[in-house]
Amino acid sequence: MRITNNMLINNMMLNLSNNLNRTQKYQHQLATGKKIRIPADDPIVASKSLKLRTDVAEVLQYKRNTEDAISWMDITESTMKQMTEVVHRFRELTNQAANGTNTPEELQKIKAETEQLKKQIINLANATYAGRYIFSGFKTDKPLLNEDGEFNIDIDNDEQLMYEIGIGDYINVNVPGSDLFNNGAAATAGNPSEVPPIPPTKSAFVDVFDQVMTAMDNDDKEALSSLLGNIDEQLNNLLRVRAGLGARMNRVELTANRLDDDNVNFTNLMSKNEDVDIAEAIMNLMNEENVYRASLATGSRVIQPSLVDFLR
Repeated sequence: MRITNNMLINNMMLNLSNNLNRTQKYQHQLATGKKIRIPADDPIVASKSLKLRTDVAEVLQYKRNTEDAISWMDITESTMKQMTEVVHRFRELTNQAANGTNTPEELQKIKAETEQLKKQIINLANATYAGRYIFSGFKTDKPLLNEDGEFNIDIDNDEQLMYEIGIGDYINVNVPGSDLFNNGAAATAGNPSEVPPIPPTKSAFVDVFDQVMTAMDNDDKEALSSLLGNIDEQLNNLLRVRAGLGARMNRVELTANRLDDDNVNFTNLMSKNEDVDIAEAIMNLMNEENVYRASLATGSRVIQPSLVDFLR
């Protein structure tokens, strides 16, 4: 086989290019800290990276879901805590009004404070989170109660807002207004299309306030005393709902902690799979640089002068 200058030059250029590509590979690893630049560099590493990055992205999305769920539930818990304080004060006033020593003027002062407590309960019933009414079930764009304590919307206990906090793991973050303000019975708001229209249903929670104030107007001590039991019933229902919410909050917080651990674990796995060993990359780069320099030096000696050089 006849060896020509072109063959020598082509082979030399091919080898120099290969050596330079390997040098560039390790330079890229040191610059980016990653083992591969394109999937062809290492298909196995690339495949694992895609899977791990997907896992990390899922964990981060679930973390965002749990954070939003916790925020919604925190607002709900804080609102019900204020309701509990209002009801405790309401009970104190009712008990005070049932005392036979009150004058009519004192009863009216007690009633005036009771009216303010009723307004506060209605305001709390229409509390919002990020512009959404927290007790309105699916109809988060509409307030639950009007100023008289009547329901603005139809709602039942099945209207639960579900958040996905894990693969196939859903939890309801809201408290339906019917559960809290109507003793668990479905609430009806009146339907103008009906003839005659169905009258709005008043919240059982608020209705107790109206009954107490009516008894105060009539100075009916016996009725006031009996209504203490109704107030206790509403208070117990409120505490029941708060306990249920608290249990769900604990579950979401435990899930959030697990997701934090999962995020750390998957990120570490992704780092081990993708990140380059800096010391090894430096050593490989130095070796390839030495090979490249040697190739240049060898090539300059292998390529002998051609006939053209002698014709000058």
